[in-house]
Amino acid sequence: MKELLYPVVIRPLSEEDGGGFLATVPDLPGCMSDGEAPEEAIINVQDAIATWIEAAGDMGHAVPPPSTDLKLAS
Repeated sequence: MKELLYPVVIRPLSEEDGGGFLATVPDLPGCMSDGEAPEEAIINVQDAIATWIEAAGDMGHAVPPPSTDLKLAS
């Protein structure tokens, strides 16, 4: 697996939402993927990150740098 440069947040999905796990990338608005297990969601979100960055470049938008200090709400 490639090293993740962007922080990823993993959370379980409810049964109403199909179950499994959702992976979101706070630095890249709207960038997300899912999987049956947390590990699968992380693997899948790597493709979403690459696609997000490519689409931003195609549209001439800046790509934000990865956060180095993601903080969790308490």
